[in-house]
Amino acid sequence: MPVQAPPSQQLPAVQKLRIRFAKRGRLRFTSHRDFQRAFERAVRRAGLPVAFSHGFSPHPKISYAGAAPTGAASEAEYLEISLTHERDAEQVRAALDEALPPGLDVLETVVAGPGSLADQLEASEWRIALPGVAPEQADAAVAAFLERDEIMVERMTKRGLRSFDCRAAVLRLTVAREPEPVPTCAILQVVLRHGTPAVRPDDVLAGVLEVATLPVPGPALLTRLAQGPLIAATGTVDDPLARDRDANQATATGQAGPHQTHTAEGDAAAPSVP
Repeated sequence: MPVQAPPSQQLPAVQKLRIRFAKRGRLRFTSHRDFQRAFERAVRRAGLPVAFSHGFSPHPKISYAGAAPTGAASEAEYLEISLTHERDAEQVRAALDEALPPGLDVLETVVAGPGSLADQLEASEWRIALPGVAPEQADAAVAAFLERDEIMVERMTKRGLRSFDCRAAVLRLTVAREPEPVPTCAILQVVLRHGTPAVRPDDVLAGVLEVATLPVPGPALLTRLAQGPLIAATGTVDDPLARDRDANQATATGQAGPHQTHTAEGDAAAPSVP
């Protein structure tokens, strides 16, 4: 396995890759710090020439954006990694996926185009499954939530107990219907605008329970389906890697990518869409 060069001999970063990965099954209980450790081990096992920061205590140049809370599953987690030698993006994806445990799955790797990935993560779409709750009960609770202009909830943070409005961050909240017969389980689908303080899907559920009587006999199952730029016209979430694919295609063909105009629309501030 390659040994990283000492700080005095470090090579500069020549390539930045953006990676989408998933947290599934029991691995949804992996904390952000646990995932960082697991990913850095996977980088070493895959033999990737990761670039390091300079200074007294060099760190691998890996940046994480918009991490899901511990206990939530996700199909749309993102990070960036800088390399000292260029590598094929698909080969990097396969090598990292092989080195990570099942449940931490690398779904896509692209060469980073211009702009900031973190700036594109403006909103998230979530699925909240409520076992034992009938969809008709959820319909009434969601209607009561959407009628309110402000709903204050509390959550314990690193700085202590905080109270904040969870309603303002909700761009869309609906009750989905499963296409096939399943045991009683209401499915809430919510689009949340990212902001400060960050409103999480469990905050939205707390807000729903605050304004409506909704018996929830078991723990809710939270899954992030997407995160990325807002599309103002529909209040939905776009693909944050689309620009990178277009930039790579434009470099290969000498033509502009078709997604540039579409994504620019998503950069505009989206109005609240009930």
